Amino acid sequence: MTKFTFANSSQKVPGDGILPAEFTIKAPPSTDAWSKPPSTDTFNAPILYQTVPLKSFKRVRVAFNALWQQEYDQGGLILVLNGAGGTRKWVKTGIELTRGRPHLSTVTKDKWADWSLQPVPSGGGLATLELVKEPDNSLWIYLVEGIQKSPLREITWFFEEPDVQDFWVGLYAARPSKEGDDLVVNFGHLIVEAAE
Repeated sequence: MTKFTFANSSQKVPGDGILPAEFTIKAPPSTDAWSKPPSTDTFNAPILYQTVPLKSFKRVRVAFNALWQQEYDQGGLILVLNGAGGTRKWVKTGIELTRGRPHLSTVTKDKWADWSLQPVPSGGGLATLELVKEPDNSLWIYLVEGIQKSPLREITWFFEEPDVQDFWVGLYAARPSKEGDDLVVNFGHLIVEAAE
């Protein structure tokens, strides 16, 4: 696996590419990863990622939190499929501030994006999430609480995409609002597991 690097950001990579146990990602206002008909296609959120061979990916897990203040403030995990001809499909999951409260949020982008939400069980602004490639080749998203893993969503198509040239396993932060200063998302206990 490669060292971590930033997309859509000039901030310094924590630990010079070998991430420390705890680190932050800052997102300036007007940043997002979102795609909605008829013409919205935004992909300018800061993403700290490493390139992994798609076939070798097993799982990624991270704990994260932030002071979520502006509507749609968000951060968490993101997987990106960069395809031939500049196509890009992705899955992001994390916490997003919606209607004044933090929610567990998952967005998948095939042709366009969809979005699912559920309350953070603790009611707070922190979570540990895990994305796992299951034996049937589907991608599952889990909320991790202690030793318990609760399934949040299954994505069936992700590992079936043809012509993937580059696969990113990453962490992201975004502040779609034009208001406020940078959003700072704190990350820790990152695990990226891939077959040798």
